[in-house]
Amino acid sequence: QVVLIESGGGLVQAGGSLRLSCVVSGRTFSRFAMGWFRQAPGKEREFVATISWSGVSTSYTDSVKGRFTISRDNAKNTVYLQMNNLKPEDTAVYYCARRGDTATMTSNPSEYNYWGQGTQVTVSS
Repeated sequence: QVVLIESGGGLVQAGGSLRLSCVVSGRTFSRFAMGWFRQAPGKEREFVATISWSGVSTSYTDSVKGRFTISRDNAKNTVYLQMNNLKPEDTAVYYCARRGDTATMTSNPSEYNYWGQGTQVTVSS
């Protein structure tokens, strides 16, 4: 069974920073691409960032480019999302997700098999 546990969310003022972490159970973490998604109240879940199995390749949605950085530590089975210069529109529940059977990155949430429970990020203006 694969379990993902996010942490690091909280309340921050606009312009501030947060670092989200996601620990993934299992010994095959390094074989699969990982992603971060978010869902604001009344909105659909949206793609934020994805990272390849090795960490060499990354991709971001346009609204977070230059502000957010996704990274991973395969020795710790952990993926991170460093969020800088946060804006009120970044307020959402943030989820990490793991591909089921491939190392290929994707921004499509339906192509991720495993999800964490989410962590709330609230940015005040």
